[in-house]
Amino acid sequence: MKIRPFVLKDEGAVIALWHKCNLLRPQNNPKKDIERKLKVDPELFLVGVEGDRVVATVMGGYDGHRGSVYYLGVDPACQKKGLGQQIMRAIEEKLQARGCPKVNLMFRTDNGKVEKFYEKLGYERDACIEMGKRLIPD
Repeated sequence: MKIRPFVLKDEGAVIALWHKCNLLRPQNNPKKDIERKLKVDPELFLVGVEGDRVVATVMGGYDGHRGSVYYLGVDPACQKKGLGQQIMRAIEEKLQARGCPKVNLMFRTDNGKVEKFYEKLGYERDACIEMGKRLIPD
């Protein structure tokens, strides 16, 4: 798998992958999420490709204090091959190069199977409560 920054021609394939990976929710418009990301640190939006096919994605962010990871997805037909680990290492390296001391991530409670994946990568539960408030409805 080759890992590179997202480009606009990837949009349809990325959204289709997010659907396959069950990452989308009705309250989030994926086109708007992509549009917003491209305005802020677009180099932290990575895709993994095999040939001309997008098989993995990850979106990262860094606010000067903590890094964040969102939209990690690997095509279900390509899972269990180390692609998720590869793209996570790539985003961690990009964040670390910016001086990022720690990465936080979230996953939905209905996707609990992914917890073991993250634990194998060295992530552990923090004693935090995550809360959210929508400022702009999609």
